[in-house]
Amino acid sequence: MEKTWRWFGKKDPITLQMLRQIGVEGIVTALHEVKNGDVWTYEAIMDLKNYIEAAGLRWSVVESLPVMESIKYAGPDRDELIEKYKISLANLGKAGVKTICYNFMPVLDWARTDLYHQWADGGTSLYFDKVEFCYFERYILKREGAEKDYTAEENAKADEKAKHMTKEDNDRMVENIIIKTQGFVNGNISEEDFDPVGKFRSLLALYKDIDRDTLRENMRYFLAAIMPTCDEWGMNMCVHPDDPPMQLLGLPRIVTCDEDIEWFLNAVDNPHNGLTFCCGSLSAGAQNDIPALARKYAKRTHFVHLRSTNVEPNGNFIEADHLAGRANLIEVCRIFEEQNPNLPMRVDHGRCILGDEKGSFNAGYSFHGRMLALGKMDGVMATVRYMNANK
Repeated sequence: MEKTWRWFGKKDPITLQMLRQIGVEGIVTALHEVKNGDVWTYEAIMDLKNYIEAAGLRWSVVESLPVMESIKYAGPDRDELIEKYKISLANLGKAGVKTICYNFMPVLDWARTDLYHQWADGGTSLYFDKVEFCYFERYILKREGAEKDYTAEENAKADEKAKHMTKEDNDRMVENIIIKTQGFVNGNISEEDFDPVGKFRSLLALYKDIDRDTLRENMRYFLAAIMPTCDEWGMNMCVHPDDPPMQLLGLPRIVTCDEDIEWFLNAVDNPHNGLTFCCGSLSAGAQNDIPALARKYAKRTHFVHLRSTNVEPNGNFIEADHLAGRANLIEVCRIFEEQNPNLPMRVDHGRCILGDEKGSFNAGYSFHGRMLALGKMDGVMATVRYMNANK
């Protein structure tokens, strides 16, 4: 598989020269300066593409060309936004950038409660705690009926937690769940927002009458509308699984498991409608057997995210070492190297090690931690290729 890296543009403190030196071949990025919903012009795309190629690398994957909330909940401007999306796709196709990672998660792209969960060796990684999220929903967000989504034990622990939480604790939780993990991903919330909790509530309200079947139909509508453009320009759309693959915030989640993946692939049965196989997101759901899913969907996968999680019996999960956890990345690499070896892959959500926490990196996107993970996965892939060549 092609070794790629998520890079956040010319202002990223991790430079393209640094990435080339550590063995990266392809870049995963986006036009981060373009407002969500606006057209990506051919000129802007080519400017970034030429910049990447001048560093001896290639722009392999767009992550992401955001799907606006109004497309997801079928707002009155849905068709207008889809037409703009198609223009951006065509411009990317003209420029030769043909793999597009996107998601169809309402409001919250990914959820963690602790961005620097301590390991015994001093490193840190991302962590999700259900009781903390329960507390966030009930005491900070004050979502009506939230307690019904949690067990009696989880609610009781959240009530106990509420007795000791300070304003600083609450502010940190808002930063972790709403601001630092969402601003650089989907642009719904930014650090400049005066009232991020209020804005978050208003976004949730847009989905008041949207259930699982309705969101599925809206995804089918979007994919059916853009497939002619994908056919014309050879564009591969690859949806990212929901992270985590479980229901949150009273919102429907529709890319969580085998049945969900099979549904959206069949709903618009076109080879350009495919999957971003995110081992980490899928492994955070105890219902998912990651190697089995890889074997089943290798041919409909257009992009691979290599990371793993450890899931606790209570549903909490932590980003694991890339050679550990329940994703079984060694077997996953073997499957993709044998069934779809030309795919781009990137290591995802590296731990913070060797002072990464002091850098100005986006949450989950450390330098040394991801570099270590890339070295491990590169070794795994090289071993698989050697063994296949010498059977």
